[in-house]
Amino acid sequence: MPSLLRAFAAFSVASMSAGVAAQDYPVRPIRIVVAQAPASGPDLTARAIAQKLTESWGQQVVVENRAGANGIIGGDLVAKSKPDGYTMLLGVGSAIVINPFVYKNLPFDPLRDLAPVTQIFANTFGLIVTPTLPVASVKELVTLAKARPNQLTYGSAGLGNTTHLGAELFAAASGVKLLHVPYKGTTPAQTDLMSGHISLMFVTTQGVAPHIASGKIRILATCGTKRSAAFPAVPTLVESGYPGVAFAGWNGLLAPSGTPAEIINKVSREVGRHLAVPEYRERMASLGADPSPNTPEAFASLIKVEAQMWSRLIRTLGLEHSQ
Repeated sequence: MPSLLRAFAAFSVASMSAGVAAQDYPVRPIRIVVAQAPASGPDLTARAIAQKLTESWGQQVVVENRAGANGIIGGDLVAKSKPDGYTMLLGVGSAIVINPFVYKNLPFDPLRDLAPVTQIFANTFGLIVTPTLPVASVKELVTLAKARPNQLTYGSAGLGNTTHLGAELFAAASGVKLLHVPYKGTTPAQTDLMSGHISLMFVTTQGVAPHIASGKIRILATCGTKRSAAFPAVPTLVESGYPGVAFAGWNGLLAPSGTPAEIINKVSREVGRHLAVPEYRERMASLGADPSPNTPEAFASLIKVEAQMWSRLIRTLGLEHSQ
């Protein structure tokens, strides 16, 4: 057989095999790796999705926590796994679109080595302040910050993630000078905010909604392009005069690059079907988490746009490959 015909025959066999594999998928347990700690927001998301997929497919979908190094450990594990659809990552936005520009020697490239499957949630970010700070609006905060340059402190979950870069994006847009206080995670930062040790933070509202309701934290604005369903009376930063300060947190499923498109599409459709249930959507939206399933192509486009936005800010701040 001529070499060209042999190549075509091999391609046809491979294509048929991939199609059959996707049609039968899954035929054994699936692993969803979470690069954050148990009981974290991403972990709870992964477990909810895993339960639904287990019920609909009749195959066990298990969650495995591989926390550490700002999402790098878990991401590296998935990126180097066999691309067969049986190992996936519940990834968070900062680990995918920020890490490649902040870390010098990543063991993998999230933008190259992971294939987008579907976004799951978009998490509303909010500008929150300690109740002892004498401000009730973004305008008042900016006025106070300009009167006290480098005296108002903001907490973050560490250098080079959304809680850090979101505050820097706001500072650059408003012309204020704030003092950064990095923490090892958002929980200790929120504790210090409630006690008045730091002035403000940019965090996902899902994790602080109860503290806002109790008055332990004050929210001045949300960071989306439209108002949050969980906080309809709270203006966005765009409405407050800062159109360039619009961003959200998100999490979603990613697979090792090279995973058959048929399998990726099948997982994406099934996750989207479960997230379309109205009662589930309403419950999550009340916490500031907006179920946002999309196609692999749309998810890839979102990742590309956000990577470009954050990489520009990182270069401006001089944080590129600083870790």
